[in-house]
Amino acid sequence: MQRFTPGFCLLIVGLLSARAVGADAVTANWPAWRGPLATGVAPQGNPPVTWSETSNVKWKVAIPGRGKGTPIVWDDLVFVQTATPTGQKATPAAEAPGASRPTGGRGGGMSTERPTESYRFVLLCLNRRTGQTVWQKVLSEQVPHEGHHPTEGSFASASPVTDGQRVFAYFGSRGLYCLDFQGNLKWSKDLGRMQIKMAFGEGSSPALSGGKLVVNWDQEGPCFIAAFDTNSGHELWRQPREEGTSWATPLIVSHDGRTEVITSATRKIRSYDLDTGKLLWECDGMTQNVIPTPVAGDGLVFPISGFRGSSLLAIRLGRTGDLTGSDAIVWQHHKSTPYVPSPLLYGNRLYFLANNNGLLSCFDAKSGKALIDAERLEALPGVYASPVGAHDRVYLVGRNGTTLVIKAADKLEILATNRLDDQFDASPAIAGRELFLRGMQNLYCLAGD
Repeated sequence: MQRFTPGFCLLIVGLLSARAVGADAVTANWPAWRGPLATGVAPQGNPPVTWSETSNVKWKVAIPGRGKGTPIVWDDLVFVQTATPTGQKATPAAEAPGASRPTGGRGGGMSTERPTESYRFVLLCLNRRTGQTVWQKVLSEQVPHEGHHPTEGSFASASPVTDGQRVFAYFGSRGLYCLDFQGNLKWSKDLGRMQIKMAFGEGSSPALSGGKLVVNWDQEGPCFIAAFDTNSGHELWRQPREEGTSWATPLIVSHDGRTEVITSATRKIRSYDLDTGKLLWECDGMTQNVIPTPVAGDGLVFPISGFRGSSLLAIRLGRTGDLTGSDAIVWQHHKSTPYVPSPLLYGNRLYFLANNNGLLSCFDAKSGKALIDAERLEALPGVYASPVGAHDRVYLVGRNGTTLVIKAADKLEILATNRLDDQFDASPAIAGRELFLRGMQNLYCLAGD
């Protein structure tokens, strides 16, 4: 079973609210898109190993609209974001200032049309026991100013995040919202309109720590990172960034008495002080179009990317300045790294996939030694979802509806191959004995006896 190192415990502390939510409550739930430790691990989880459409499905509910964000779970509630077309045609929204239309090329940007239909941007709250809707809140209704790639993106690709008392929904160009658990809107922010590279669609989720909500706004126009007070929505700080579009969610980690916000992007990996926004350190080394969110543990952070190149760095925390080429880079690897899926850090093992394909690697996180080196998973020809771990098992979800369950070990050992009648791009969530899978059409809650 997962043991808590000091680094992991500090990650948990960062999620706690100022009022009374304890570490046990955090680790029993899935409060953010990469889980309670921001590593992809559910330390109290023990979901089923096998399932099918007729076995170990606690409930299955249709989710209206198209969305690729992971659901989050807190006690008896499940929260999920979606965007639903209204069927009402309207004049296309004006583009962001300085925006330029996609001109085609890799990624199919030339096939992306400006929307002419209005959408409702919705936060759904479901009953965890039954899957029934407790409430739904339309947070915005508008014609998006920019489309998304028809197979790669959506208008609801971000995941919400909760501190156990409030839930924060983020729709990028459609706003940032704070609601209580009864669905009452507490505050909202309009941050502007993004222009996304090749109109792939927006995708970064917010990060939460110690009463601060952090949003990274990387686009083809002016970029910034900003922190907001979770109680009032007041902007606490904002820092400009010299970047282009990235999709990686910020990672917040505490180490040696300071809490930092780590962002991974094409030009630089950067770390900011959570309290002030001051730039602490930066480092070169990622590829283009950075999507995976870094993970951290035992004093190391692991940024990773895999579009038009491959890069994985193990960077020692606690440093300042430009770390490029310094001894802060403990080890690095430049083969078979992911384009879309984020890595999983389970104990001392770092799991990751190659590009968007079913080629699995597992490295010793401290030494950089390859334990599993790009071994092919025949059942998973394509993977966008990030791996998750619980109860000494790793769950790998394919776009084709297949999930492989493997043993968390130094060698590849497949425990089960499970298939469902849906397609999956969203990453799984685990809470207790349940596994939540959001498909293109349905949200599944899988549970054993």
